[in-house]
Amino acid sequence: QLQLVESGGGLVQSGGSLRLSCSATGGTLEKYFLGWFRQAQGQERSMVAVITSSGSTNYADSVKGRFTIERDSATKTGHLQMNSLKPEDTAVYYCAVRRSYLGYSGRSSDYGSWGQGTQVTVSS
Repeated sequence: QLQLVESGGGLVQSGGSLRLSCSATGGTLEKYFLGWFRQAQGQERSMVAVITSSGSTNYADSVKGRFTIERDSATKTGHLQMNSLKPEDTAVYYCAVRRSYLGYSGRSSDYGSWGQGTQVTVSS
């Protein structure tokens, strides 16, 4: 069964950058959409970015132009490059997958194989 592990979070100053990684074991990402989601304290989990199995991407309006989602199915990894970080980006970031044949969704409830999350904290 596919399992995901996130890494790369940390503490960064406003305007800084971080690169998150999502590593898959027990299978490959080839037939999945890969999504990054985040959950700030007291808020619901929300979509940050999704990349399809063909490489098409979709971003939350709040991160467009600042974040870039990438995937390398051959190496079973995905990444989220986060630039120009803001304090409001502070959250636990998760990666998850959705079977490609099910079509696109931005809802966290439509994704599975959640990792444990990685904390991103942006100081002002």
